[in-house]
This record gives sequence, C-alpha cells and structure tokens, in this order.
Amino acid sequence: MNHDQLMERIQARWAGEEVQRQRQREVAQLLQRNNWRSFPGAQPVSFARSHFEELKKHDYYVCEKTDGQRYLMYLAKGVDDSGQPVSYQYLIDRKNNYYYVENPPFPNPDKRPEEFHIDTILDGELVEDREVSGSVIKYLVFDMLFYNGKDFRPRPLDKRLGYLKSFILRPYNDMLRENPDWKRDLFFEVKDKDTEFAYALQKMFFETIPKVKKVHGNDGLIFTCRETPYSSGTDQHIIKWKSPEENTVDFLMHIRWAEADPDPDDLNQTVYEDYDAFPADVGLYIYHGNQADYARVGNLFLTPDDWVRMKGEGKPLQDCIVECYLEDTSTLNGHTINGNTHDTKRWRFHRFREDKEEANHVSTFESVRASIEDHVTEKELLDRAEEIRAAWKKRREREEEAKRNKSISH
Repeated sequence: MNHDQLMERIQARWAGEEVQRQRQREVAQLLQRNNWRSFPGAQPVSFARSHFEELKKHDYYVCEKTDGQRYLMYLAKGVDDSGQPVSYQYLIDRKNNYYYVENPPFPNPDKRPEEFHIDTILDGELVEDREVSGSVIKYLVFDMLFYNGKDFRPRPLDKRLGYLKSFILRPYNDMLRENPDWKRDLFFEVKDKDTEFAYALQKMFFETIPKVKKVHGNDGLIFTCRETPYSSGTDQHIIKWKSPEENTVDFLMHIRWAEADPDPDDLNQTVYEDYDAFPADVGLYIYHGNQADYARVGNLFLTPDDWVRMKGEGKPLQDCIVECYLEDTSTLNGHTINGNTHDTKRWRFHRFREDKEEANHVSTFESVRASIEDHVTEKELLDRAEEIRAAWKKRREREEEAKRNKSISH
C-alpha cells in the first residue's frame, strides 16, 4: 500500500502550506535544527562486513525491518473551534509534508482527560496488517525523540524505549482494553516493534521474521546502537541489513524516448517522441546535493513486460524516483544489458517511490553498492552471533567489576 492509499485509508489530510510551514518550524525549534525544510528523521547506513566489529565493540539492539511507509508522528498543541486546548496528531513523511489525522488524543499516564500529550515526536512506520478479521492499519513505533517538550534524544536507546512504553504505549493499551468505544474511533492502531539484543539473530530469523511476513512483510533487519543519541540525517550507528536480492537504491529515472516516424503527409517530416514505444534509453541518476545536483551512474534494464507494468501504474514516468535492485546475471542464460554482454550486473525496477522527493545521495548509493558487492549473508550473521554475544557479556562483566571497585573505594 503506497503513501496515497495509506493517507486515504486513515482519512489523513494534508495540513496545507500555511499550517505545514508553522508546524515544520515548531519541530525544527524543538529539535534545535536550522533547517526546517528537510525531513528530521534518522536514516540508516547499509550493512557492510566491517560492521561485525562495530556490533562486537558496542551494544546494539536489533529489530525486523518492516516493509512499510516511514513517518514521524508529531503531537502538537492547538485550540479547537471553541478555544479549548487540544492535541493535534500529524504524520510527517520523507518529503517533510505534514498530514493531519483525526485520531483521539493519546491518553496520559494518569488518565486525566483534560490533559494530553503535546510537543511529542515519535518515529515509526505505517503498515497494513493482514489479520483474520481483515486488514488493519498500524503505526509501528520504534523510537521517541521528544515527550511533552522534554528532549529524549541524548538518552540511550533502551531508556528511550522504556519511556515510550511507560508514557505512551501503556496508557494507550490500557485505554484500548477498558474503552471499546475509544478503539472504534481510531483510524489506525499504535504498537511497538519487537526489539532484541543484537546477538539474538536465531530468534529474529526463525521466529520474528516468519511471523511478521505473514501479516505485513519484511525486508531485512535494523541494528541500532544503544549508547548513541538519536541523530537526524544519516546515522552511522543505525545499520540496515538486507538479503542481497533486497538491497535497493532510489534513483531519479530519466528517459530518452523513442522517435516516432514522421507522418508521410508532413512536408517538414517532423520527428516526434513516442511516449508509448519502448524507450531508447533509461538513465539512472544519483543526488549529489548542493550545486552538483544529479549525476548519471547507470542505466535501467527493462524488458517489454517491465515497460508495460510501469506504464500500467498510470504514474508520471519522466524524472520520477524509482527504487531498483541490482540483479546478478552471471547465472542467467544469454544475459544482455541494453545491448552489452560484458557486464554481469544490471539495475532492475522494483517500485516507484512517491514518498521521496530526491534520489539517494551519492554517499548512500556508494554504501549500498559496497554492501551489495561485499554482501553479508543470513548464514554469516548467524555464524557471528555468538561472537557478538560473548563481547556483550564481557562488557557487562567489566561494568559490574567497575561498580564493585567503586563501591569498595567508597
């Protein structure tokens, strides 16, 4: 389910330019960011072989990487038509657009109806869960940046998650159990993601992932450092692992159209671009930022069936953002890449990314490409899990010894 479908399903509406700009500035002020125009969420890096040492050196948690749509949730203060104070819920997409949702306000821990959460920012993703009773939209929250104006970003991840459960999810779940009418007014449900120590990979691969694939899909794992603060933008301490076939890059796609034959009756023999015919060339471009803008890094391999599928989605094709995966053709028979037979890898279309305004930055592209070239398999992760656990255990023993020595010295 794409962004537009999700917004329609939960009856969310765009805040409009004036309100959006006001809320963007509010969030930037809370986060102490000068740039209020860009998405303030943290972004992961791709898993490389060197990250094994990172997982051994520091405490990391792991959760499954849900195949959903990423949004921050902003609980903002406001007033209703009668002038009474209220809490407004906004979902912030990757384009930094704000969508207002008429969900009932989150209950506070003391369940005082006259009080509600404001200046609160959560991080998560919307998914469509397939359940026996039908499909349910859920917001899976995995971090908390602010709570009622208090900055939680500098705190360790386990502390942030602990406060999230105590201040947001526990009273929310209590209300769901105690008040069926309240639940009926929800446009989507909210729950946290199952998080484990980084070495609990056996459980992730053989219990958690098979379970979630049945309800909303999965495309890998996310490792997040316990010790480091939440940081907007690319965070080297949030690492995404995908199986090789699911490692993808978001490109800007630029098409050179095929030329239609001139009309025989046209004296000028004017050549036109044929927007229905199979393209002459499809270039893939990566964002460099600032003045450098975009640079071409490859081309998209298309089959006639791919082209029919893309046109069939009815979306603008020229200069749109597309998510692509790198296919290894070395095991395929008669592989050809846009007329070239010397290359053994080619970019293939996966899906449109309407939720993104820009292609991946060149640094992300290089990170993903390195991850693909030096990919870490599921088996390798499982084989290294015991090393990660042993290193974690040694850190705990050192910490306990330091506490004992400190107690003795006092």
